[in-house]
Amino acid sequence: MFKVLVIAYYFPPMGLSGVQRVTKFVKYMRKYNWEPTVITTGKTSYFAHDNSLLKEVEESEIRVIRVEANDPYSLARSKKNFKMSAEIVIKTLNNISKTFFIPDNKISWSNKAYKVAKELLKKEEFDIIFVSIPPFSTFSVAARLSKWFDIALFVDYRDLWTGNQFAFNLTPYHSYLHKKLEYKALRVADKVIAVNRKIKEKLLNTFRFLTFEDIMIIPHGYDKEDFENITPIPKGNNKMRLTYSGTFYEFITPKYFLQAFRKLTYERPDIAENIELHFIGEFRRENVKLVDKLGLQAYVRDYGYLDHNEAVVRIVSSDVLWLMVGDKKNADTITPGKLFEYFGARKPIIACVPEGAAKSACQEYGATFITKPADIDEIKNTIIRVHGLYREGKLPKPNEEFVVKHDREVQTEQMLKSFQFYIKAI
Repeated sequence: MFKVLVIAYYFPPMGLSGVQRVTKFVKYMRKYNWEPTVITTGKTSYFAHDNSLLKEVEESEIRVIRVEANDPYSLARSKKNFKMSAEIVIKTLNNISKTFFIPDNKISWSNKAYKVAKELLKKEEFDIIFVSIPPFSTFSVAARLSKWFDIALFVDYRDLWTGNQFAFNLTPYHSYLHKKLEYKALRVADKVIAVNRKIKEKLLNTFRFLTFEDIMIIPHGYDKEDFENITPIPKGNNKMRLTYSGTFYEFITPKYFLQAFRKLTYERPDIAENIELHFIGEFRRENVKLVDKLGLQAYVRDYGYLDHNEAVVRIVSSDVLWLMVGDKKNADTITPGKLFEYFGARKPIIACVPEGAAKSACQEYGATFITKPADIDEIKNTIIRVHGLYREGKLPKPNEEFVVKHDREVQTEQMLKSFQFYIKAI
């Protein structure tokens, strides 16, 4: 078998979509004659932990090497005695740490992972190093390992580095340092993988030495095995289940959707009473308060964070799914991982998204009702339209050819063919 060293900070038992991408890649590697070894974190705090994903890794018998490190984020979330909101503390510490830790506050872990990987590479031969970013510090250490041991390096861009939507650069010098580090790492990389065309375009425009062939696109996807043998949760009524799955943060917010639904309860209470709003994931304290303020408690079902397999059951048991991406700088490069789980469920989607990659994917999917992210009246009218189609049994069906292209196994095979093509070329 060929051997690939995977460096991934975000990995089970952590949860959420960035974790799922790498987990699903390594799950299917052996099937195509590649043996993965994953270097990842040990005990660390995070938004969510997912035992179902951890079980999947263990059942796949993937070799995992865990490296401990106490980053500022984990330290903040582990404290019990903060008087302020935990989220405010974390955001403040994150911004402070971005000023002092370049390129990110995971650099301590990345340096420890570098030492562990270096000792491993002295003992064993690997054909490829694969690193998924963010965190961006892992890309820098992977580039050092690639140069030291003369091993091909593939880097997976889940988000932009330069121009990242969560970037906090106190001065122009901070921006310069980030771009310089990214430039140095990209000069070493043998192949770049991007989750969408917008990220590819921005990389080509920012780093002119990159060619079109240097960057391949492998979008987020869904694992068809997750959707097999699922029994939908029976309904005790004929109300339309409208579900959001995922975490809210900063510019990804339920604020406008909830305000639109509040308007609906005034203008068309007959329709509002026939809809249930289901939320899966960390709903956040401010959103619970907003639901109370708008008087929507009777319509909202908050399930909190669920293990991935439980979340999939809830998605499949829904009539319509909802997605939101706020219109912020470089939001056109964002394609949330949950969107592709929605595709795998083959359910109609209300997508409140700006121009960009997410909107393009929704348009190709077909069974999507697209609105601007913050247009309350447009969102309200879309809910009315979707509800009417639901009652008539005329909700649209997705483009099956498009859905099948996003099967995680198909995507893994595509990536591994690129690995082998590179090995043959050298």
